[in-house]
Amino acid sequence: MYIPTKVFFTKGVGREKEYLASFEAALRDAKIQIFNLVSVSSIFPPNCKRITVSEGLKFLKPGQIVHAVIARNATNEPNRLIASSIGVAIPSDKKMYGYLSEHHPFGQTAQFAGDYAEDLAASMLATTLGIGFDTEKAWNEKEQVFKMSGKIVRTFNNTQSAEGHKDGLWTTVVSAAILIP
Repeated sequence: MYIPTKVFFTKGVGREKEYLASFEAALRDAKIQIFNLVSVSSIFPPNCKRITVSEGLKFLKPGQIVHAVIARNATNEPNRLIASSIGVAIPSDKKMYGYLSEHHPFGQTAQFAGDYAEDLAASMLATTLGIGFDTEKAWNEKEQVFKMSGKIVRTFNNTQSAEGHKDGLWTTVVSAAILIP
């Protein structure tokens, strides 16, 4: 059974003439271009430890199939604001799974996109844990309810934003949670 025990978060931006080349450049910026990335859904595994990018890369080999939660966005429109964000919500009970969310908006700042992704992950975890909250409240208000419940220990986000290249080159942003067995 494959259950990841470690995770690292990374992000990057790429700008190139071709769409695929800009995605490759974003993966290079994120330091994950040498892996065969397999996109998976959004569960933060129980007992999973967050590590740094440099530490995580030591566990992986070029060409390896690597499971990842990935958010990406791209544009070739000059000055168009794009973002990609992974939101994270970790329960206080380490034996319980948490949530990762992907968000890939147009026109949102990194702060707004990150808060949105974080809110989404925390809301998914809160409903799993039976924490009542008002979905119409702002993130900072819900965050207080979630943390005061004692059931959600930590939330954060990993967000990359960029403006489309002024000359219309493809601009790609990527954010990823890389899961390590």
